[in-house]
Formats: sequence, structure tokens, C-alpha cells
Amino acid sequence: MDFLKVSSKSSPASVAGAIAGMVKDGVPVNMQCVGAGAVNQAVKALAIARGFLIPTGVDISCAPTFSDIDIAGEKRTAIRFAVYVHRLTPRSTSADAMDDRGVVA
Repeated sequence: MDFLKVSSKSSPASVAGAIAGMVKDGVPVNMQCVGAGAVNQAVKALAIARGFLIPTGVDISCAPTFSDIDIAGEKRTAIRFAVYVHRLTPRSTSADAMDDRGVVA
């Protein structure tokens, strides 16, 4: 499984663009971060990506997990984010959604 690797120096806007592009292309999105700064940038990127996607009728959520990884022979703990895609259904604001008293059904 491939991961978007996010570091503390990653630009949240750039990562958000990558997330949104992958979601639009139907590619599964998984991110991997090592360290608090990297997790911070990843969470910011997820929030920005939601802002890009919601107007297009798509929302995202994520599930974080811990993973033990090896970096240059040293064991480290990474946090991985699996990103889930949710298609939004348009809300009806027309009179069709109201009963004869004007109450939204």
C-alpha cells in the first residue's frame, strides 16, 4: 500500500491538493506521518481538502492508526490516516419537501 508521506515541513495546502486530486480520480488516499509536527500538517491538510471537496458534493473523513516502521534501521512509530470518501446527497429546499403546513418533512 502506498502512502502520502507528510513531514513537519510539508505544505498543508499542497498536501490538500494531492488529497483532493486523488479523491477526484478515485485513488485510495492513505497518509503516513512521523512526529507531532507531521501529524499537525496532515490534519491541517485534511481540513483544507474537505473545504476543496465539499462544494463538489464530496466529503472526507479519516481513521488514524499507529504503525511501527523502520527508518534507517531504527524503529519508529508512525501515525497513518486512512481517508474515506462520502458522496453528499443534495438537500431539497423546494416546496416538495414541505407538507401543506409549510413544515419541512
